[in-house]
Amino acid sequence: MPDIIDTYKTIVSNSEGFYSEKGSKFISLAFPVRTEDEVRENLQAVKKKYYDARHHVYAFVLGDYGDTYRCSDDGEPSNSSGMPVLGQLRSFGLTYTMIVVVRYFGGTKLGIPGLINAYRTAAADALNNAQIVEETIDASYSLTFTYDEVNFVMKCLKDFDAKIVAQYFTEDCRLEFMVKLSAEAPLVEALSKNYKVGINKMDNG
Repeated sequence: MPDIIDTYKTIVSNSEGFYSEKGSKFISLAFPVRTEDEVRENLQAVKKKYYDARHHVYAFVLGDYGDTYRCSDDGEPSNSSGMPVLGQLRSFGLTYTMIVVVRYFGGTKLGIPGLINAYRTAAADALNNAQIVEETIDASYSLTFTYDEVNFVMKCLKDFDAKIVAQYFTEDCRLEFMVKLSAEAPLVEALSKNYKVGINKMDNG
């Protein structure tokens, strides 16, 4: 049975990079993003700030497994810019991340190989300046149980490194937790051994 992938890498906050070649300047800006709406907002903000630049090339990757992605050459020759930027996001193994590379033309054409190198190098510089973190992909559950079962429940959650999100102790006990996908099945199995514990999977969306 293949291992369950339950982590991904992303950046913590915005970062910048720079590259210049034959008078052209390439300013690269990396952003953490969760949705395509955020991608559009960041792109518009960059275009507004660098309104006098000739090109605003960008690429992004979204989804826990990086399965949503797009790139744009923004007027540069096809595949000379957007793809190299996307390639750096892939090379660094990142998701929930976008990069915009702003180009100020210096008067001398770089040719396709020169453009590929320039955009790739600028994108890499922004990512090298970023703080990269590994996040877990979690499943969410809610539990209901009596006070007699508190110790049992807490021990199970601790044994499988689950994170308690919320807990309510009134007449009965209710608790919400998140656990890494690789520990989901064994934790649910352990909790299910106690018939007094009610287990409900929650929708992360």
